[in-house]
Amino acid sequence: MKKPETLRSLLLAAVPGLKTKPENLAMFVDKGRIAARAGGTLSLEYRYTLNIVVQDYAGAVNDIMIPILAWIADQQPDLLQGNDPEPFGFESELLDADTADVSITIELSEAVRVTAKDGGGYDATHLAELHDGGGFDGVCCVNLWQLFLRDDLVAQTSDPAFVSTA
Repeated sequence: MKKPETLRSLLLAAVPGLKTKPENLAMFVDKGRIAARAGGTLSLEYRYTLNIVVQDYAGAVNDIMIPILAWIADQQPDLLQGNDPEPFGFESELLDADTADVSITIELSEAVRVTAKDGGGYDATHLAELHDGGGFDGVCCVNLWQLFLRDDLVAQTSDPAFVSTA
């Protein structure tokens, strides 16, 4: 799984209190599942709850939530595209007038394309999220169209003028 580490890197860089105390950030993968189907491929999808815990946090809670929301727009955009306007949840234990422990939970998925190597073994490629062009100003999103024939990538484009004829 790659998404937890990318979010960890962002939070350590973006949240002022975590830059100086990275040990106050912990992450856990809960309720992990594998989605897969029969059909001649071992490709799979990780599905899990990411629990982020920030301990003894003395800054503004917005300094945690806003980078997470921006990360979701780029790394798990489907959480912002459905009917549910709540892309993640949180809990907080107020320790005193200045500090709190904050726990954030996000339902994530990661698609992995598995292909057989010549001579044996497998290659696993974590696939990038597809974006609908939505998101937030200042958050990098890209439209990418891909066409697969079985497990082989036949064509792709990120041309904004591309229009599907299907």
